[in-house]
Amino acid sequence: MSALNAVSMNALGHLRVLDLTRVLAGPWCTQLLADLGADVIKVERPGAGDDTRAWGPPYLKDGQGKDTTEAAYYLAANRGKRSVTVDLAHPEGQRVVRLLAERADVVVENYKVGQLARFGLDFATLAALNPRLIYCSITGFGQYGPHADRAGYDFIIQGMGGFMSITGERDDLPGGGPQKAGVAVSDLMTGMYSTVAILAALAHRERTGQGQHIDMALFDVMLAMLANMNMNYLTSGKPPGRAGNAHPNIVPYQVFEAADGHVVIAVGNDGQFVKFCEVAGCNELSAHPSYRRNADRVRNRKEVLAILEPIVRTRPVAFWVEQLEAAGVPCGPINNIAQALADPQVAARALLVELPHPQAGTVPLVANPIKFSATPPAYERAPPTLGQHTAEVLRECGLDDAEIERLRSLGAV
Repeated sequence: MSALNAVSMNALGHLRVLDLTRVLAGPWCTQLLADLGADVIKVERPGAGDDTRAWGPPYLKDGQGKDTTEAAYYLAANRGKRSVTVDLAHPEGQRVVRLLAERADVVVENYKVGQLARFGLDFATLAALNPRLIYCSITGFGQYGPHADRAGYDFIIQGMGGFMSITGERDDLPGGGPQKAGVAVSDLMTGMYSTVAILAALAHRERTGQGQHIDMALFDVMLAMLANMNMNYLTSGKPPGRAGNAHPNIVPYQVFEAADGHVVIAVGNDGQFVKFCEVAGCNELSAHPSYRRNADRVRNRKEVLAILEPIVRTRPVAFWVEQLEAAGVPCGPINNIAQALADPQVAARALLVELPHPQAGTVPLVANPIKFSATPPAYERAPPTLGQHTAEVLRECGLDDAEIERLRSLGAV
């Protein structure tokens, strides 16, 4: 049974994706498509592969506890794919990619603007060979505009796109100043938006038979995902600032210091504020005309917090979590990643999976969070080793072993 037929019962099991991406935004998109059943063929540089293969330590450990060559960063975004090594700068390598594109439904690439056109692998060229092709380009700033030629790095995009102006502690408090997020949010969200765009283009093709080009930019996505912060500015004319762990529009909705750690208390409406004050033993606060409504609490934030912060510090985290949860007030502890993955909810939701791996025996991975009733995500392949499937995929393109060996001798694959 071919790899494509093996996943045909999955939501996207009828699709083949040619993955010309590396690092995170593109691989995150194509991993999601692979989880949903698509046959994703990851094209990598011979001898080196995706940049993130070298982004370690940490590396996956083998059965003896020794490092393999597989970096954790790479493993996070490449599950479910088949790896083929091809030199895109080699004319024979370009021919191979065109063969793959003729048989693909989707191409995803994240090269600099115009770079693939020099290799004859741009949308116009490949669409002439395969008019039904969906071709998604992911760059830092898009295919046009004054910044189009600039390289796109998540950290830079977080700064330029306004995200870091609202992330971090307030400037007037200790530790104040701009902060990036703990993960590459513009990369990850661009991967997600790109997946949505690809699925919409596929739906359009289903009705019309027509492929199309998708132009995705990290900068565009970074701006779009600022959501209510954008609207706070557009409606007031005043750019929002950093608020640390406090919410700009709701009080109390932030991290509090408890007796033995920190707790998130998220009072989302006035009724919850009454319940919170009952648990905290300060009913007079919710009855006070200056604090009864959220709008008043936002205006009088300093006074409200001056009363609440000493109260929260008198009790441990467990008290606040148990008592507020029982009262219907949203709250929770601040876990580290080990604690988060040990939460019983993780086991109940099957959020950890292990897949066979040729170097380590198995590799642990965090599952796709999408839950389908009929077409669940597919976990059939670990992140591939470099070039693991080159011969297999090229045979599917009609090349025999002699031709594959010739291409290898030329350094094209």
